[in-house]
Amino acid sequence: MEQYAIKGGNPLVGDVEIGGAKNAALPILAASIMTDETVYIDNMPDVRDTNVLLDAMGSIGIMVKRPDRHKVVLNAGNVNSLVVDDESLKKIRASYYFLGAFLAKYKHAEVVLPGGCDIGFRAIDQHIKGFRALGAVVTIEHGLIKAHADRLVGSHIYMDGVSVGATINVMMAATLAEGVTIIENSAKEPHVVDLANFLNSMGANIKGAGTDVIRIKGVQKLHSTEYTIIPDQIEAGTFMFAAAVTKGDVTVKNVIPKHLESITAKLLEIGCEVEEIDDCIRVVASKPLIHTHVKTLPYPGFPTDMQPQITVALALSKGTSIVTETIFENRFKYVDELTRMGANIKVEGTTAIIDGVEKYTGASISAPDLRAGAALVIAALAAEGTSTVDDIRYIQRGYEDFHLKLQNLGAQIELVQTEKDFQKFKLKIG
Repeated sequence: MEQYAIKGGNPLVGDVEIGGAKNAALPILAASIMTDETVYIDNMPDVRDTNVLLDAMGSIGIMVKRPDRHKVVLNAGNVNSLVVDDESLKKIRASYYFLGAFLAKYKHAEVVLPGGCDIGFRAIDQHIKGFRALGAVVTIEHGLIKAHADRLVGSHIYMDGVSVGATINVMMAATLAEGVTIIENSAKEPHVVDLANFLNSMGANIKGAGTDVIRIKGVQKLHSTEYTIIPDQIEAGTFMFAAAVTKGDVTVKNVIPKHLESITAKLLEIGCEVEEIDDCIRVVASKPLIHTHVKTLPYPGFPTDMQPQITVALALSKGTSIVTETIFENRFKYVDELTRMGANIKVEGTTAIIDGVEKYTGASISAPDLRAGAALVIAALAAEGTSTVDDIRYIQRGYEDFHLKLQNLGAQIELVQTEKDFQKFKLKIG
């Protein structure tokens, strides 16, 4: 079984190139189905989630070509099934984006119930509410979500809670509906805006993405496009906190600083130096870290996907910090693993009370989910001694070449598959 072997103690220093945003790539791939013409997408992250989605698309007759690692060419002119129940899709949350795309184009969709990381209950009730408001009949049968409409008609939809997935799905369905759809209390995340820009480049008429009211004037059809996916704000934030935790000096390149403002603000609060230069952000941690409080919120608030990373930093900061999770109730599952490394964290419901310690020590730990897995790797990079991180398949869902990028910053980390590999690693690092 693959795992990371890590020797901690090296400050991360250097530049790291940030890839395309996984959370934008997944709905954009699904939306490419909405035209019969060829779609060209650049800056596609080569991660497990996008590859699973592309394999599923190929299995239903969509032409998928990869001119290079980060480019994909798609043509959905010969889709041979509106039932998407590929077994591998059960492992990723984004499978439900086929619902909005198929419903828009074909007025029918059957998609396997989504999976993904076990970080808490993520209901699809707002998706269903939105589809029904547009005129679809939605049922759940035999493990599939089924949606059908004779015609889709624009509607005024108020989301009961801010939901990225529901905003994206309803926006896709409304793009080819008759008339005007207004989505109120919509999600504002950068990947929602990126999808709207992608659809508009195909001929959609979407206004207001990035605000809490999105207006969509339905069009009859969409056309070919060439599009470049935005940089991944969570990958960028992960490397920014890796600099903080390891007392390093890291410049993250190919980013949109505006997307990282909440992360930058917290790094400044805990004592890091942060410098913005065009599409780069440099993080320097030359002083001891200090405590702060953080609450996860929908964008532009502090991202729930960055909560484990900031907790790893705060557990090494002077004083007592409080982290409150408002999005996913199971997001603190990694705390037990961090405690094995010496952290002093008490979780009460959706709040973590953190008393900073001077150091972590190496341990054998397991990644419980995607973002927590990356955060535990960061902790191991700062720890005294050697660690192993198991279940790295979670990390590979959303981080491309994670260990290689860390190696380029001076980290002592290797991908190992056997105990013999691990012993070789230990010998090599002395």
